[in-house]
Amino acid sequence: MSEPVSHVTASDGTRVWFDVLGEGEPLLLLNGQSLDHEMWDGVHADLARRHRVVRMDFRGTGGSDAPLGEPYTFDLFVSDALAVLDALDITRTHVYGFSMGGKVAQTFAATVPERVGALVLGATAPGGVHEVERPRSSTLALRQAGTAAGRDAIAELFYTPAWAAAHPDTVTRVLPRGPLRAQRLHFGASSGHDGWDMLPGIKAPTLVVHGEDDVLTPVGNAVLLAERIPDARLLVLPGTRHGYLHEDAARATREVLDFLAEHAGLADA
Repeated sequence: MSEPVSHVTASDGTRVWFDVLGEGEPLLLLNGQSLDHEMWDGVHADLARRHRVVRMDFRGTGGSDAPLGEPYTFDLFVSDALAVLDALDITRTHVYGFSMGGKVAQTFAATVPERVGALVLGATAPGGVHEVERPRSSTLALRQAGTAAGRDAIAELFYTPAWAAAHPDTVTRVLPRGPLRAQRLHFGASSGHDGWDMLPGIKAPTLVVHGEDDVLTPVGNAVLLAERIPDARLLVLPGTRHGYLHEDAARATREVLDFLAEHAGLADA
């Protein structure tokens, strides 16, 4: 069942977009850097077969406002997410964060553990000096995403060439969006994150998912997260890159749903 698209106003007056699909224990989806809710197209409807799935746009993307006067931080993103959950009367939710959204999810689980059921961290990293760095060519591709060459480079980072060529609409949905200044604020928030010290304090059952051939966020980061978060489970999907959640959607979604089913009852009914 789909609920109306809506907005909630954060404490600083920023309007944050969200929508809801499905019924069951809630599942909050957190987007990648400078991406909006459309990055979950083709995935979130399958997740909504068992869950009340909440998508939201971080400030600076999609249907949310893009205030440009102050830096963006993960604590701010978590505050915006809490405002969405409060508007929906959700006191405790499962959380699935992808890429930068996975870093936000780490912050969420560490700072407001009472609001988190189970945690899924997809294609993400711990940040800071411990993070396995991406090649400089990958960073350059992100900065040039608005050009034709940049689009092709992003497609290659996310997907194998044949899959990208067969799914051009999906490629478009994983290109950075929003005002250029907001994209830079997202980049600053992500590159300034260091979650290493908070990871051992995460109490939520955690599944770490990663594409084996991910260059944008090297798979070594998934290993670090799984080792650092107590009792975390690691799932590496062979033959996939950063966009494993689309390219191997059937398996990735099944594994996530099965993991959440193991921890039924930890989120609001």
